[in-house]
Amino acid sequence: MPAAARVSPKDYFTPEEWTRLSHHSSWRGLALVAHCWAMIFAAGAMAVVWPITLPIAVMIIGTRQLGLAILLHDAAHGALHPNLKLNDWVAEWICSGGVAPYRAYHLQHHKFAQQAEDPDLGLSAPFPISRQSLRRKIIRDLTGQTFFKQHFGPLTRKLRERKPGQVAWPIIAAEARRKRRFLVGNGLGLLVMSLASLVWPPLWWAWFGLWLLPLATWYPMVTRLRNIAEHACVAKDEPDPLRHARTTLAGVAERLFIAPYYVNYHCEHHMFMHVPCYNLPAAHRMLAKTGVTDGMLVERGYASVLRIAAPA
Repeated sequence: MPAAARVSPKDYFTPEEWTRLSHHSSWRGLALVAHCWAMIFAAGAMAVVWPITLPIAVMIIGTRQLGLAILLHDAAHGALHPNLKLNDWVAEWICSGGVAPYRAYHLQHHKFAQQAEDPDLGLSAPFPISRQSLRRKIIRDLTGQTFFKQHFGPLTRKLRERKPGQVAWPIIAAEARRKRRFLVGNGLGLLVMSLASLVWPPLWWAWFGLWLLPLATWYPMVTRLRNIAEHACVAKDEPDPLRHARTTLAGVAERLFIAPYYVNYHCEHHMFMHVPCYNLPAAHRMLAKTGVTDGMLVERGYASVLRIAAPA
């Protein structure tokens, strides 16, 4: 099947406007990475000093864990920094890691958006679903079941399916190699917090409560909401490039707890995929002034999107 239809920036922006929108700043992407980690540490410090704020901290940290993945996504498009080597290094070691394989995978998604060859089509294909089904999915996310299935499901399945008398250790070792980045990263986090707790004992629970708990609960849920908002109920084989993805206009609370770093401007991202995330709001405003957004998929808020994705 041919690639999905594309748009030309010159049809929507003057050369000066496009130069401004497509410019990759040498500092703004890095500032967003620094902001993301600052939010994580600030929310963690808040919960350590005032443990009653732990639920809010979990929500903030889980959303910023998604934020790291979003900034990795920008890096996959070469938009985090104009120096591609630095762009990839920051994505690999300060964001979520795995930028090279993700880039190869993700660019296929853009090339064949909402077509049979789209590797992300399975995320949107089941929708619309019932509200009961959506509720069950969110409960699985918030109770850690989704996290366990994603990270340990393949291992438990292989152990369950092994032949009688087959030794389990080689299966466990192979799966540990496949998950080594996850295991090493979290192991180092646990080690650092354990050493820090020797100096200040109240930190003994910090890795469990302020990294692993958000990662196992809030992060899977907001990732699901992001996926739903971006492509759920978008027509398969949609010929109009203005309708390959959905933009969700997010308020302050939604940007804090669900949609960090302009991820909600997903239609604009698909139209102009090399525009850095921090310039997407400006692109949206320019398109709105000329009436282009009237032909785009735009919803006001995530509650509105969920009513479309789970109508009854």
